[in-house]
Amino acid sequence: MILQFFEKYRNILSLKPFETTTPEGRANERYRRVGLSAIASAFAKGVTMVTALVSVPLTLGYLGAERYGLWIAISSTIAMLSFADLGMGNGLLNMITEAHGKDDRPLAKQYVSSAFFMLTGIALLLGVLFAILLPHISWKWLFNISTTAGVSAAGPSVAAFLGIFLVNIPLGIVQRIQKGYQEEYISSLWQAAGNIIALLCVLIAIWLKAELPWLVLAMAGAPAFATVINGLILFLFKRPWLLPSFRSVSLYACQRVFRTGLLFFALQVAIAVGYQSDNLLISHFMGASSVPEYSIPMKLFAQVPLLLSFVIGPLWQAYGEAINRKDFEWVRKTFIRSIKLALAANVSTSIILLFCTNFIIHLWVGPKITASFLFLIGMALWTSINSLSGPFAMLMNGANVIGIQVVCALSMAAANIGISIFLVQKIGYPGPVFGNVISWTVFAMFPFIFYIRHMFATWRTQTDTAIATPD
Repeated sequence: MILQFFEKYRNILSLKPFETTTPEGRANERYRRVGLSAIASAFAKGVTMVTALVSVPLTLGYLGAERYGLWIAISSTIAMLSFADLGMGNGLLNMITEAHGKDDRPLAKQYVSSAFFMLTGIALLLGVLFAILLPHISWKWLFNISTTAGVSAAGPSVAAFLGIFLVNIPLGIVQRIQKGYQEEYISSLWQAAGNIIALLCVLIAIWLKAELPWLVLAMAGAPAFATVINGLILFLFKRPWLLPSFRSVSLYACQRVFRTGLLFFALQVAIAVGYQSDNLLISHFMGASSVPEYSIPMKLFAQVPLLLSFVIGPLWQAYGEAINRKDFEWVRKTFIRSIKLALAANVSTSIILLFCTNFIIHLWVGPKITASFLFLIGMALWTSINSLSGPFAMLMNGANVIGIQVVCALSMAAANIGISIFLVQKIGYPGPVFGNVISWTVFAMFPFIFYIRHMFATWRTQTDTAIATPD
């Protein structure tokens, strides 16, 4: 039996695609692509971590503390603009998944062309805005720079970062298309290649004694260059019928991508506000010195959900394609399996970390950080019930059910902040963890369970009706 199990999943992870003319073949092909995407995403993440570990001491030693700090400050500031596409990248992803499930190439081209030109328009508008504002910004004041070399490097470095950031806005359609066709593993491999090229370019820039703007172009430009090559292969060889064309832009496609994108944008903002406020609340009510007691143990509990995201994440596109083909039974079975996998991994790890976290932390950063048992109970509980979050979100994203997620996320964010403010004053830094548990359970988990049960019942009725009334 064990050998049969491994033989089954070895076949699913084969590089050779399955025949997709039968329901069984399509099911196996979805699992194969999910598996390949998970492995490639983990590999790309590993390459990113390694290149970061290698590049930090090199650039810090070459640039010095101030110019290196300037680099980090600029990249962190621009990272805050990650929502600049107004969620249209995720909107395009859902539309591509829908067109793929219907085998509708002309519709897919309309979505791609419409999204590309809308995103290009956003990039151009932001470019004009930045061109107007940048000459009037005091970099010395903004980044608190004390040296002449730092001041002179700030403006060109910001311009280089922004230029690449703006180019990446329309380039993002490449990754979304590949995700929509369940080929995320391709974009992950190109991402890894881009990071490797970036490290090599940084080494060359240091060897040539280049200034900070050139290092910025080397580190940020190489991944963009890799995406350009990936896009050329996609549009010229792999799927030439998707090449963006202004003639294929349609009002219908623009409206659908934009409206769905705005819902994703609202969802991302609500989740960011709800979850990213914890450290700020602890710092405000207890002082910045208390934040490490919260954030460092949380990093340990976050590792298993991060690894699970590599497996759970690609289900988004697989669900979307299967739903549009009305393969509801595959969706139901896969959804249940994803929950069982998440619960098995998160609950078992939470139990271990409940008793081993302080030992691991003392080995990692020393005895100066010790997590209270109340905090560890809260983190174990939060990690365990959060096992449902990823599977729920991927299913609802794939079904293009975003509105209810936005309503729940906004309610959860407001409740989480209010409850966390109350609890942090009562029980200290464990308060925000229990705020997360209470708000997510009440305002997300229960509504999602109710909605998904209703969705499955509706699908079952549609399937029974289709069987009773064949063509």
